[in-house]
Amino acid sequence: MTESFDAVEVIMAKRDGHRLTDPQIDWVVDAYTRGVVADEQMAALAMAILLNGMDRPEIARWTAAMIASGERMDFSGLSRPTADKHSTGGVGDKITLPLAPLVAACGVAVPQLSGRGLGHTGGTLDKLESIPGWRADLTNAEILAQLDDVGAVICAAGPGLAPADKKLYALRDVTGTVEAIPLIASSIMSKKIAEGTGSLVLDVKVGSGAFMKEIDQARELAATMVALGQDAGVATVALLTDMSTPLGMTAGNAIEVTESVEVLAGGGPGDVVELTLALAREMLAAAGRPDVDPADALADGRAMDVWRRMVRAQGGDPDAPLARPRETHEVRAAA
Repeated sequence: MTESFDAVEVIMAKRDGHRLTDPQIDWVVDAYTRGVVADEQMAALAMAILLNGMDRPEIARWTAAMIASGERMDFSGLSRPTADKHSTGGVGDKITLPLAPLVAACGVAVPQLSGRGLGHTGGTLDKLESIPGWRADLTNAEILAQLDDVGAVICAAGPGLAPADKKLYALRDVTGTVEAIPLIASSIMSKKIAEGTGSLVLDVKVGSGAFMKEIDQARELAATMVALGQDAGVATVALLTDMSTPLGMTAGNAIEVTESVEVLAGGGPGDVVELTLALAREMLAAAGRPDVDPADALADGRAMDVWRRMVRAQGGDPDAPLARPRETHEVRAAA
C-alpha cells in the first residue's frame, strides 16, 4: 500500500510551527492506528504539538480522525436520557464512583467509560478493580443491557471505540506530553462523542494537584472541549474545580472506594459530597431533568441501591471487605 504522506514530513511541519492540513491529520492518525507510523514518530509529533499547539480546526479534525479510527455506540433505544461526566483527574478524585449511581437513581442513564491512571492521577477502573470479582471489560451488548436494567455502568472503553486514542493515551503517559491541551481535549472528546452519550459534564481540575496548574490553562481546555462537544451535537458544559488540595480524606484505590461508599451511605467528607451533588445537578439539567434534587437520592438510599446493583452486574461483591493499607500517615491541617 502506497502511503499518502511521510511521517517525518508531518512531524517537521508541526515542529516548524505550521498548521497540519486535514489530509495530513487524517493520514497520521490512521497510519499510527495501523502501525505504519511508529511510536517514536508519534512521540515526536506529540511533543511538537505540545510545544507549538494546534488551532481549533486542527483540534476538531484530529478529534474526528480519532473517532473515525473505530466504531460509534448508540444509546437512542434506551427508555431514559443519557448523561456522562469526565474529570481531567487529580489526587483523591473518586467522584465518578458515587456520582454514576446517584444520577442513575434520579432517572438518567450513565454510560461512564472510564480510564486508568495517567501521570500522577489514579484511574477509576484501577479503584473499582479493588472490589473482588469486579470486571472493567464489557461488550457493547452488556453495556446496553446494564444501562437498561441498572441505569449506570462504569467500564473500560471497548477495543473498537477510538482505538487510535488508546495507543496515543499510553504513549503520552511515558513521553512527557500528557499536558498538551490539544491532545487532552481530543483524547477525552473522541471517546465521549464516539460513546454516544446525549449530554456531557466536564470536571476540569485546576491547581497544584491537577494537570492544569493555572486557571487560564484550565479555561482554555474547558472551552476547547465544550466547543468540540457542541459541534458534535452533544450538550456539553464544563466546571472548573479546585485541585490545590486532595479531594476527600483518602488517596489510594481500595480506600477511595470505601470513602465513596460512605458518601452513598449519607456520610463521607464534605468536599466529596459537595462536588458529587454539584456535578449530579449539572448532569441532570443537561439531560433535561433539572427539577430532580439528587440530594434526596443520597438521603433515602436509592443511590446506594443502584451502586450495589451496578457492582453486582459487573461480577463484583459489594459486601466484600476491601484491602487496607499496611502503612498510613495522617496529615493534619494547621490550626
